Amino acid sequence: MDKKKVPTNTITRDIKYLAEPTGNIYETVVVLYKRANQIALQEKKELNKKLEDFKNDRDTMDEVFENREQIEISKFYERQPKPALVAIEEFKDGELYYRTAKHDSEE
Repeated sequence: MDKKKVPTNTITRDIKYLAEPTGNIYETVVVLYKRANQIALQEKKELNKKLEDFKNDRDTMDEVFENREQIEISKFYERQPKPALVAIEEFKDGELYYRTAKHDSEE
């Protein structure tokens, strides 16, 4: 997904059109929630991996130093589009694969 075309702010959407692929708005919300959660966890792992380089074992509560590069990395991730907005764009563009569980009617 190209994050450049994802809006950085919330826009109004017609849920009727958003629910068309699944046929049910509640299923659509679940698909979007799960994908947004995956994106958020992935970004959190990336951020933590980058910030580990700045970790210092000698730091105590009194010895907290501001690192310019660390602040820039954090600001970069703050400027990224929200995971829910990315998930909605992926869903609209047909980039998400999802499937529903089949229930046996013989139960």
